[in-house]
Amino acid sequence: MQHKTVRFSKTNQAEFIADLRKQVKAYFETNNISTYGNWKMVLKTIFMFALYFVPYLLMLTGVITNIWVVLLMWALMGLGKSGIGLSVMHDANHGAYSKNRHVNKYLSYVMNMIGANSYIWKIQHNVLHHTFTNIDGMDEDIDPGKLMRLSPHAPKLKAHKHQHIYGWFLYGMMTFLWLTTKDFKQLVRYKKMGLMKSQKRSFGGVLTEAIISKVLYYAYALVLPLIFIQAPWYIILIGFFIMHFITGLALGMIFQPAHVMPTSEYPIPDDTGSVENNWAVHQLFTTTNFAPNSKLFSWFVGGLNYQIEHHLFPNICHVHYKKISKIVQAKATEYGLPYNCQKTFMAAVYQHGRMLKQLGRGDQFAV
Repeated sequence: MQHKTVRFSKTNQAEFIADLRKQVKAYFETNNISTYGNWKMVLKTIFMFALYFVPYLLMLTGVITNIWVVLLMWALMGLGKSGIGLSVMHDANHGAYSKNRHVNKYLSYVMNMIGANSYIWKIQHNVLHHTFTNIDGMDEDIDPGKLMRLSPHAPKLKAHKHQHIYGWFLYGMMTFLWLTTKDFKQLVRYKKMGLMKSQKRSFGGVLTEAIISKVLYYAYALVLPLIFIQAPWYIILIGFFIMHFITGLALGMIFQPAHVMPTSEYPIPDDTGSVENNWAVHQLFTTTNFAPNSKLFSWFVGGLNYQIEHHLFPNICHVHYKKISKIVQAKATEYGLPYNCQKTFMAAVYQHGRMLKQLGRGDQFAV
């Protein structure tokens, strides 16, 4: 992936985001509501941590010894790990969890606690994905390597025609890449791209942090269970795999249907690096919401089914997305802009599967 300069239009419907921000700001001021998290966010944080650590402690202390129940506990840990990533770490890394920057900073390190690296993820997600959504060569979320083709501008291989079948398995393996090579490869790449210059961190410092955090993660998540859980070693390894597979699959099925969809556009900057739309309008053409009426689902996935609102207002905590979504949709309609939304989660997954199949076959798209 090459780092290049991409410039969004400053004039093409630029009044849309100014008008929208004004109305969203008025909503919070009129209702005297903070844009950050509230007591509901705190309760959710406690629940997600409990969902991850309670099964772990029940196994480690010998309260649960039945092999099948042990595997169930690992599965629950996978859901807890997913919930922590989607509902806690994500908001903290965007600075949206709390108005206290120290709270955001320390909760963002939860990423390190579950096997990845907060600093490296911020560059990939906050800087590259949120700024250059669906722009080939810039957005790493649509550049998973040669095994999958998530952009119509990416090279097509013969194996890709089956990616709508095997792609789900690769999503499940996502967190294993975090545990092994991904963070280190990204860190080297980001240094070469000059993306670390604006950050007050050194390459050596981040590298050391990544190594230490991974060693500590393996120590508590795998070594201690192998020593203390009263089950055969292979059951522990199977459980560890189940936990990570559930987490990876959950993350893939939430993030990818938000952008790799039949309705998504993949703009190509011109020779000067310019993109036709301004940044906010660009987000509407490249992003999709889903399951807006499912309260429980939205609660668990950290409001990321409102991906449009998240991309337009990443510094607003997800507990507010449902309310401001009505403002965003109305304003998009007023300006004649798209507001892509799938009624259910399964409809979004189905459409994403369709898109994987189309991309794998090399179908033509409006880009």
